[in-house]
Amino acid sequence: MNVSEATPAGEGGATMAYNYAIVGVQKGGTSTLAVTLNQHRLVCQPPDKERHYFDDEDVDWSAPDYARDYTAPRRAPVHRLVGDASPTYLYWPHALERMRAYGPTMPLVAVFRDPLERLFSHWVMLRSRNLAWPDWPDFLTEWPHTSLPDEVPDPSVVRTMRWRHMTGLARGFYGEQLQRGFELFGRQQWLLLEMRQMLGDFESTIHRTTDFLDLPRFERVPPLRNWHAGAEQVPGTAPTADDVARVAEVYARDLALFEELSGIDTSAWPTRLVLDGDLDPGELAARFARKVR
Repeated sequence: MNVSEATPAGEGGATMAYNYAIVGVQKGGTSTLAVTLNQHRLVCQPPDKERHYFDDEDVDWSAPDYARDYTAPRRAPVHRLVGDASPTYLYWPHALERMRAYGPTMPLVAVFRDPLERLFSHWVMLRSRNLAWPDWPDFLTEWPHTSLPDEVPDPSVVRTMRWRHMTGLARGFYGEQLQRGFELFGRQQWLLLEMRQMLGDFESTIHRTTDFLDLPRFERVPPLRNWHAGAEQVPGTAPTADDVARVAEVYARDLALFEELSGIDTSAWPTRLVLDGDLDPGELAARFARKVR
């Protein structure tokens, strides 16, 4: 399928096939990036920022109906691109394989964040939405993944929605995610960004992204807005120094793989600093604790 083509939608106009994707990572600034790109004059704003199509286990993946299920309304004749910013795609089992079957030449963007900070932010998000979600100790132990999962659990055993929300540890294995991604899509199809750098030099990051998507640069980049930044504080149990040290060790081997594959400088990431002995785990735990009451 030519994912750049528009398809008829009756007398009301046309639909556009999704033709680029921001695939990860959750709590890594994907909303900020997507909302900014959607303000480009040649980019169509989709009905939802996160389409969650390729991680939908209810789709018949032996015969998907892309024209019916994976298009967006074309809002103006000038629009060339429409993007799906679902940050679960990078880690979700088989999502990237499904994406390749849909659009093997599709450009893909991923924004990465320190895995310990991402994990804690993930838990804060869940607790801010509903206190019925587990407290920090249970969040770490319900699915204590030590590598990237290959399959979604049988929904008769585990509700897929719960697994989706509680796989916090699994989402931090960036090296394995990239390894799988590079096997499925050519390296030239990937733009890899880092959240701190993106927020620190937003204009340059947006120019890099529009260049990558073959779009003319913004004459004036929209001002930076930190969308979905999270709650100031949540009730619960704060991470301990032991938690921080233990999780950092879980990520150690994968982080080295990620550094090798991505070329991203992680020297300022707290996980790297803890592993190298340059940051006391208790100091990072105390920083996290300021968001817990």
